[in-house]
Amino acid sequence: MVYPRAFLSFDFDHNELHKKLFAGQAVSDSPAPFTVEDWSSKTTLPQSQWEALIKKKMAHTHMCIVLVGRHMATATGVVKEIAMAKELLVPVFGVYVDDAGITSALPVGLQRNRTMAWRWDLIAAAVQQMMGEGKNA
Repeated sequence: MVYPRAFLSFDFDHNELHKKLFAGQAVSDSPAPFTVEDWSSKTTLPQSQWEALIKKKMAHTHMCIVLVGRHMATATGVVKEIAMAKELLVPVFGVYVDDAGITSALPVGLQRNRTMAWRWDLIAAAVQQMMGEGKNA
């Protein structure tokens, strides 16, 4: 069985640990079968190379999950990843991490009504919804 692939967008400077925890729990705790690939750039790249690399990786996914932390307002890369996802018709939803919540700033392009608490039942429902949207429809 092939599981849907998720691209994780996160604030590299503040939420790398949360990304690792989320990806690990997705394997062991999630009631929704999906895979998370670690497609983060391992080195600092010139902007144009980074954008080309991320766009290529994003094109091979079924959805983009944005991990919304407390410092999301400074995460310019996340905003670019959301824009790339939308351009490629990759559905996007968000999950609050790092004590962020409904009053936390969201990155441009991420809707509040598509952002939820880190609860696997909610995430499973969102994964199922994403598989009927955008390029998955």
